[in-house]
Amino acid sequence: MAGLNNKRLNSLLKYIFLILFGYIFLYPFLFLISSSFKTDAEIMTSLSLIPRKGIVLDSYIKGWIGLGRQTFGHFLLNSCEIVIPVVIFSIISSCFVSYGFARFKFRFRNVFFFIMISTLMLPNAVTIIPKYILFVQLGWINTYNVFIIPALFATNSFFIYMMMQYMRSIPKELDEAAFVDGCSTFDIFLRIMMPLCKPAVFSIAIFQTVWTWNDFFNPLIFISRVQKYTVMQALRMSMDTTSQVSWGPIMAMAFVSMIPCIVLFFSAQDYFIEGIATTGIKG
Repeated sequence: MAGLNNKRLNSLLKYIFLILFGYIFLYPFLFLISSSFKTDAEIMTSLSLIPRKGIVLDSYIKGWIGLGRQTFGHFLLNSCEIVIPVVIFSIISSCFVSYGFARFKFRFRNVFFFIMISTLMLPNAVTIIPKYILFVQLGWINTYNVFIIPALFATNSFFIYMMMQYMRSIPKELDEAAFVDGCSTFDIFLRIMMPLCKPAVFSIAIFQTVWTWNDFFNPLIFISRVQKYTVMQALRMSMDTTSQVSWGPIMAMAFVSMIPCIVLFFSAQDYFIEGIATTGIKG
């Protein structure tokens, strides 16, 4: 009986610890939502999650109207115009390159793989100047080609490595059986590998969506026209330092900008968790 009580006590303490730990991580997000219903004065003076000086309901309307001629919806569409093709092309190109590394033996494969992995150690600040010079010569500045075209060539080594490790965990006997049945190499890739790699594909989609959607630095460098601004740039533009900042609308639009990523993650979280858990089973 004493042992059972100890187990219940341990379970209770674990749940209490997890709840408190979860609350610490969720507090900034909850504060963001609650701040969208507070006055500017209360946002700066109170850490409470419950508005105490009245609920402000027009922050979302003011934030959506935005500044200048463009509404916040215009900037959301701009971000979608970048994110959707970048995610699609990143998945396709990464899968093709990963399939080559995982299933084929060719000359200098290890050398190419080493070069590809070594690019993971290059910070974005190191490559931004050569990329800017190249894009200026190509005439891509102030266009979305600077984001979309590189995605066609599998420029993210992390996705290639993750997908390659997942493909290597799939038995080669499936390829051999499909080849005996008359499938070509492309058929094996399309009909055998891709359905089995669905968790890894969803993982790439979630990572790339979140990273591209939340990217502020690269659009700041390559996009200077307000009409082409993304969501992150629009939020920064709302913080006009020449006058008083209206924090309520900014908090409201910050929450709105998070909704697509939140919906995507919870819609595909089962595949995402499976993809992360099973990636790297084989070395």
